[in-house]
Amino acid sequence: MAGIGTYVGKDGTVYKRLLFTDPHDGRRRTIRLGAVNKEELATAKTMAERLFRAKEIGTLDPLAESWLQERPPKIYDRFVRVGLAEPRTAPEAAPEPEQESEPVVRLGDFLDGYFEDRDDLKAGSLLVYGHSRRNLIEFFGREKAVQDVNEYDAQQWQRYLKREGLSPATVHKRTGHAKMYFDAAVRRRLIAVNPFLGLKSTSISNVSRQFFVDREKSSRVIEHCPDAQWRLIFALSRYGGLRCPSEHLALTWDDVDWDRGRLTIHSSKTAHHEGKATRVIPLFPEIEPYLREVFERAEPGSTHVITRYRQSNVNLRTRLLKILKRAGLEPWPRLFQNLRSSRETELCEEHPLHVVCDWIGNSQSIAARHYLQIRDSDFERALQTPADSATTVQRTVHSGVVPSRLGAQQRGKGEHAMAGLPAETGPNGSGQVPTGRPTGGGGIRTPVPRCFKTSVYMLSRSIGISRHPAPSDRLWDRLFRLSFTSSPRTFDAAKPADWRPYQTRRRGLTGREASLGRHAQL
Repeated sequence: MAGIGTYVGKDGTVYKRLLFTDPHDGRRRTIRLGAVNKEELATAKTMAERLFRAKEIGTLDPLAESWLQERPPKIYDRFVRVGLAEPRTAPEAAPEPEQESEPVVRLGDFLDGYFEDRDDLKAGSLLVYGHSRRNLIEFFGREKAVQDVNEYDAQQWQRYLKREGLSPATVHKRTGHAKMYFDAAVRRRLIAVNPFLGLKSTSISNVSRQFFVDREKSSRVIEHCPDAQWRLIFALSRYGGLRCPSEHLALTWDDVDWDRGRLTIHSSKTAHHEGKATRVIPLFPEIEPYLREVFERAEPGSTHVITRYRQSNVNLRTRLLKILKRAGLEPWPRLFQNLRSSRETELCEEHPLHVVCDWIGNSQSIAARHYLQIRDSDFERALQTPADSATTVQRTVHSGVVPSRLGAQQRGKGEHAMAGLPAETGPNGSGQVPTGRPTGGGGIRTPVPRCFKTSVYMLSRSIGISRHPAPSDRLWDRLFRLSFTSSPRTFDAAKPADWRPYQTRRRGLTGREASLGRHAQL
C-alpha cells in the first residue's frame, strides 16, 4: 500500500508525495506529485496502487494506464523511474517531402536564349546589344549561374567596364542593357530581384565628343567625294540631318516631292513609336543640287536613290575617313552623329525648336541633351554692340528661341546695353548709343517697338534681374526707363496703351514673389 507524505520547497510551499516499498527489492520509493489538492492526491494514490497490483500479476490496468497517459511529462517520468510505467516513445516524424531543386541556369545559356526569343530586334540593335553581352560573359564567364549574380557582383562588373577605358556614357548604356537582360530573368522567375537595379544607367551627354562641322569643312569634304552618290550621302547627313546609313538607304525616288520641295524620310530607329515611322523634311537648297545630279545619272526604272553602296560589306564610316584624309582634314569624333548635331544647331537659329526636332527626328529633351552645341559664333554674337544686340534679340523673339544669357561685356556698357533696349539717338542726332547711365538730357527718341515689352521681359530673365514670370510694377517701370535719357515725364508720355495689365498683375503676387521683385531692383 502507498502512503502520503509532504515536503517543503525552497519557496516555502508544501508539496505532496507518494511513499511505498518496492516488493521486488524492498527499497523505499517516492513519487513527488507537486502542489495538488486533496482530490488529485487521492486519485493519484488510488491509481498508483492499481499500477502496483497490475505489475505484480503481470497485466495491464486500462483505467490506470489511461490516467497515467494524461499526466504531464514531468510526472509521467517520475512513475517511469520507479518502474510503474514504460518510457514514452516519440512518434515517428513524417518524412518531409523532397523539395525539387531549382534548375541552375548558366549565364551563357540564358543570354543565348534571350536573344533567340528577341526576334523583334534589328541587325543594328543586335550589334549594339552584343557589346554588353560580351562584357557580361568576359567578366562572369559562361558557366556562372544566373541565380548567383548578386548586387555586389553587378557593381564590380560596372567598375570593370570603367577600368576597360569606356566612357561614362557607354558604361551607363551597357548597364542599362544588363538591367534589361536580368529583368527578363525576373519575369521568368529565375531570380527574385534584379541585381543591376540599383546601378545608374541614365543616358548622359559626352560634351567632349561634340564637334561642329562648319560649312567650310563640309564644302571641302564634298569636293573630295569620289562620285555623285557620295556627295549626296554627305549632303543628306550634313544639311538634311539624316541618320546614316539606315535613312539614306531607305530613301526612294517616290519620297522626293520636287513640286512642293519636300522629302519623306523613313526611320527604322523610331518606327516602333506610333506615328514616327516617317517624317517630312524640306528639300533644303544645300541638298537639291546634289539630289538632282544623282537623279539625272540614275538608271531608268531605279527605285532607291542610293544604289552603289547598299552592300552589307560596305562601311561608309571607313570611306568617309579616307575622304577626310584626301581633303586634308582631321577626323572629328562621331563622324555622322556630329553632322546631324551640326545641322540641328544651325536650324535652331532660324526656326522654332519643335519644328527643327520634327525635321531631325528627335525630341526636344534629346536635342537639348545630346545635339545642340555652343559655338564660338555664339560668344561673338554676345559681344556685339548694343544696337546689333537689340536687332538680334528682336529676331530671336520672332523665331521663338530664347537666349540663355547675355555677354558680360555687353552688360558692362551701361544699363541701355544691359537691357538690350532699342537704340536711341544722342543729343546731336548721330544715332550713337549712350554708354553710361541716363542723365536726363534731351534728344530725339526712337519709337518703342511692338515687341518691346516681350524683349524687356526676356532680357530681364536672361540676365538674372528677375526669375519670376511676373516682375513687380516698379521693376517694369525701371526697365522701361532705361530706353530714355530724359525725365520720367517723357516715360509717362511714351507708355504703351496696354501698360495697365502689368500693374494689375501685381495684385496676384504672393509675399515671396513680391520680395523677388523688390530685391531685383537695379
